[in-house]
Amino acid sequence: MAVKKITFFTIAFFCVVLVQAQSLVVGTFNLRYDNPRDTGNLWVNRAPIVASLIQFHDFDVLGTQEGLRNQLDDIKNALPDYTYYGIGRDDGQAKGEHSAIFYKSAKFNVLKSGDFWLSATPEKPGPGWDAHLNRICSWVQLQDKKSKRKFYFFNVHYDHQGVQARRESSLLILKKIKEIAGNDPAVFTGDLNGGHDSEWYQSLSNSGWLKDTYKQVAHPYANNGSFNSFGTALQRTEIIDHIFITAPFTAQKWGILSDHYHGKYPSDHYPVLAVIKL
Repeated sequence: MAVKKITFFTIAFFCVVLVQAQSLVVGTFNLRYDNPRDTGNLWVNRAPIVASLIQFHDFDVLGTQEGLRNQLDDIKNALPDYTYYGIGRDDGQAKGEHSAIFYKSAKFNVLKSGDFWLSATPEKPGPGWDAHLNRICSWVQLQDKKSKRKFYFFNVHYDHQGVQARRESSLLILKKIKEIAGNDPAVFTGDLNGGHDSEWYQSLSNSGWLKDTYKQVAHPYANNGSFNSFGTALQRTEIIDHIFITAPFTAQKWGILSDHYHGKYPSDHYPVLAVIKL
């Protein structure tokens, strides 16, 4: 009887440890919008490659940028284990590019969701400061169905031209994540259109609160920059796609996935993957 009790409690102990040490595969991926002028790299050809890449690398949650509604639906239809949240940046519904978040629907429940624009009036569509285009941040609060643990996931795409807009966007991001997530664990992903030397990146990295997963791991897999321009910028080393976390998350792995097929690339950005532990 005593042996049975010891065995039971031993199994129970290890089950608790496994739950406590839960790891998640998260990422960020600028999909490149469905541009009919991308001769040789059209979305109709890239779509199945993108879906296969997401499936193979087994992301639990993935922040995407630039996806139009038809692209997001193509991915969802190809990957029935995933669903997504996000609205169009142009009208707050389906029009324009999205900062959509894909997640495994069998693994997570969505408890809350929302969006805000990167501008002085974040509650409504419109460009901010000197931005060239509307820019939006989408977010969800997810709960793991087994462990019942909750965390927030924010995803964004900064403007590619407005320098002031990128500076102000980081200040707004810090403010909004604190307002929405409070002290709960949070992940923040996005194409910031700026590397580690940019002022807007450093505002986040030096916040004392958001931590760059790249800097948390001992051996980041960074053999390339994260922007490849469909193969014409392979010599670039700048990382402009980022994954940040708050405590109690810690990062175990980080890498740029330089997948390609027959000399072509799934997007003009490489996806970035991190394994994080809650």
